Amino acid sequence: MRPFDVIRGDSPVVLAQPHGGTYVPEDIAARLNARGAGLDDTDWHITQLYEGLLPGATVVKSNVHRYVIDANRDPEGVSLYPGKNTTSLCPTTDFDGVDIWQEGQAPSLDEVETRRLAYHAPYHAALASELARVREKHGCVVLYDCHSIRSEIPFLFDGLLPVFSIGTNQGTTCAAEIETITHQTCVAHDPTQTVLNGRFKGGWTTRHYGRPQTGQHAIQMELAQRAYMDEAAPWGYRPDRAKSVRPVLKSILSKLETHALSGALSA
Repeated sequence: MRPFDVIRGDSPVVLAQPHGGTYVPEDIAARLNARGAGLDDTDWHITQLYEGLLPGATVVKSNVHRYVIDANRDPEGVSLYPGKNTTSLCPTTDFDGVDIWQEGQAPSLDEVETRRLAYHAPYHAALASELARVREKHGCVVLYDCHSIRSEIPFLFDGLLPVFSIGTNQGTTCAAEIETITHQTCVAHDPTQTVLNGRFKGGWTTRHYGRPQTGQHAIQMELAQRAYMDEAAPWGYRPDRAKSVRPVLKSILSKLETHALSGALSA
């Protein structure tokens, strides 16, 4: 299994998908407990959900499950949300705070570093390379980080998550127009199901690559999974639900592409 895939396109928009992979090497899978083996915290069907919405977009997607290594965490292990519950570079619990490893089988610090070098670093090298290529071609690039999560996870947040959670780290990772386009498109669809820089302000990917002053912009979309799938095993994709949310996502991506092509985002 390749640790990641790159689908190269000509658009100024790049789609990153760090959490859709389900590959777990056999030796690591054997150490997960029953809870971990369920892979409950996958961004299920995220590639399928975005498939075809912006045909020219480059896609960089990790095939490795986040329980092996989380490609959207700081490689130095720094928390994205200090003081709040979250999961680490190599998670020891799931999103409900429950252990995912058999007793004594959680990865050591040395193993975390080995996994980082094997999976996290190559994924980000590929992503950085594509961002540089696209920015060279167009004078700018918009990194759109694709995520999804169960609607209710008390360990991480209170209540029911809105369908659209947009993160720009308080407007620092992209030009204001990118934030506005994304936010207003979601609000037009359903203002009650849209939040900007709420519980999810953008993960490490968004914060690390978002350098709008250089023409490199980044924004994260965290979707509540009830919008397009069943939120319980076997985690089935629901085309009847997805047909409502996919046009919203398509509209966002198309508008971002048009704005980038206008030259307004070039450094």
